[in-house]
Amino acid sequence: MLPRETLATAQIPGGDTLTLVSHGRDHIIMLGRDELMGTRMQFSEEQLAQLTLEQIDAPAPRVLIGGYGMGFTYRAALAAIPADGRVVVAEVVPEILAWARGPLAHLTGTTLEDPRGEVVLCDVAALIDDANDGTSPKFDAILLDVDNGPDGIVRDGNERLYTRTGIARSRDALKPGGILAVWSAAPDPKFRTRLKDAGFEIEERRVRARPNNKGPHHTIWFARAS
Repeated sequence: MLPRETLATAQIPGGDTLTLVSHGRDHIIMLGRDELMGTRMQFSEEQLAQLTLEQIDAPAPRVLIGGYGMGFTYRAALAAIPADGRVVVAEVVPEILAWARGPLAHLTGTTLEDPRGEVVLCDVAALIDDANDGTSPKFDAILLDVDNGPDGIVRDGNERLYTRTGIARSRDALKPGGILAVWSAAPDPKFRTRLKDAGFEIEERRVRARPNNKGPHHTIWFARAS
């Protein structure tokens, strides 16, 4: 069996420690003994962007992504948006971007230099608040891949995004007809109810972690604002 090699660690603001490890040709980001994400199971994170943007008709969509991680959702969004589109990513751990330019540069390629995209070191809630307060334009889509979904394990404070208040703030940061898309490691009927109560039209999909229809199932909610 191939050993795992620790490449780097990073402290999560208000949370625990992330560890980047290699396992043969694969890379994994760990939280303690838990695998948060890895290069062998990236399909559902890519589908978060691809399936959302398939539903957006805007000629120059403005997209917000909560969480960079290994960049799976960000790269998929850049691949799907037109030349005049814009993708903004909020990431709270600075070392994540250092890893993207270092040990994970083979994944990143030139996407961090793409003029259609920007990675901002901040909590995604701050950018949602800016759109609500009129200090920045509203979004055609908000993609949340923050923590483990509504049942978070990574960082204290992430759960506020998934409360009734947090959902309402995301709804109000969207343009009419915009989509809030939320990735989760598991189903969450109570969260689905909160989305419905916020006035969203909801589609829930179960997506495999790997494109060959293998690996665990993950849940993505697509909630369209009226």
